[in-house]
Amino acid sequence: MKHLTRNDYAAALALVARLEPAAGDARTFANEAVLTLTEFVASELTTLSDCDLVTGQRHVVGLPGVRLGERDIESFDRHFFEHPLVRYHGFEGGRVTRRISDSLSRSEFRRSAIYADYYQRVGLEHTVAVPLLIDARRLVSLVLNRRGLDFSERDCERLELLRPHLAFLYRQSRQHDANPCVGDAPPAGSVPAPAELESLTPRENEVLHWLARGKTDADIAALLGLSPRTVQKHLEHIYIKLGVETRTAAVMRTLATRLPH
Repeated sequence: MKHLTRNDYAAALALVARLEPAAGDARTFANEAVLTLTEFVASELTTLSDCDLVTGQRHVVGLPGVRLGERDIESFDRHFFEHPLVRYHGFEGGRVTRRISDSLSRSEFRRSAIYADYYQRVGLEHTVAVPLLIDARRLVSLVLNRRGLDFSERDCERLELLRPHLAFLYRQSRQHDANPCVGDAPPAGSVPAPAELESLTPRENEVLHWLARGKTDADIAALLGLSPRTVQKHLEHIYIKLGVETRTAAVMRTLATRLPH
């Protein structure tokens, strides 16, 4: 993530702090996510798209007052399985933020059926997708669309910085937790004191490193040769030292002062 600055990390910190209280139910999270992401990376049309990879059926949540017509939706759905980002994330194993232009040149995309039947008609030219959940049947992504200029490398890096944390909050929202822990998120602009970070042991820093990359407790245990219970104990110590109560808050408390490894 060579294009990112400390301001990008601070903006990511503020965005996750804003989104974490919305993770109590899926609908609230979807509405808040499309709104905040549009403010984070400029987009003419931002949606949370929940796709059935077997049937091609989709459920889409967009910004209030921004709706595509029925014909437009039908046009997109006709070409669902041809879409470069559906293929990349849903069927080719891609797990990271990706633009259509990473799969096809502009001329190739403009010659495609989905461009002629959908994108050209609705006046959109460029798309980037941030996958939140991928399994054998479902693909859930936050999708940003633009006219004019394509999304830049820096735009993609900013979105990729957020992706594991957005995915974690999305999973939380699907559990329909009626009592999200609001107190964990630091105020916008707050930065952990250096002493808080320096108090972490080398092993706790390793755990936090992998936590920041969206790894589960079991993943971290396998990577570090530990038991899941030992990882949980390290997390408990990290939470206490950083003054937080959740894994998301622990990661975001460090983003404003740490560059990625």
